[in-house]
Amino acid sequence: MKKGFVRLAMPDIQEDSIVDGEGIRSVIWFQGCSHHCKECHNPETWDFDGGVEVSIDDVKKQIDELEFQAGVTFSGGDPMSQIEALVELAKYVKEKGMNVWCYTGFIYEDLEKMGEKNPLYKEVFNYIDVLVDGPFVLDLKSFEVAFRGSSNQRLIDIPKTLEKGKVITLEKYK
Repeated sequence: MKKGFVRLAMPDIQEDSIVDGEGIRSVIWFQGCSHHCKECHNPETWDFDGGVEVSIDDVKKQIDELEFQAGVTFSGGDPMSQIEALVELAKYVKEKGMNVWCYTGFIYEDLEKMGEKNPLYKEVFNYIDVLVDGPFVLDLKSFEVAFRGSSNQRLIDIPKTLEKGKVITLEKYK
């Protein structure tokens, strides 16, 4: 990937989602995922060479044009697979005063370990409000869990987690 670019599943931000986090949100769909969860709802986002390459500046311009959105959700694919672009975009969204949710098939503890080799995996936590972690597990699929596909996935309150030094999940969605 060229510096200053991100590979997305679609070139435009999806606005007005009510299922990808709290409130009316916009979603940026990253392309590329190594988890390949059985019966994933977005298998077309797995291919790292699929989707479309978009300049990060163009994505920022789209963020600038958002109106009436509670925040931005990064999903995919797996946004953590393009950590440089994710950090830059998440930081930008936070600077705009919006809240950030991020979906990943990695678990928080593994991302912390990954951060020992690449500090961007730890830095990104400074710009995420809620991390939905863990792979989708078909045997744990549930329509009873908010904003998740399977009950193993956690809604992690990242600011509280960083403050307390241990994983803190959103109480209201247990």
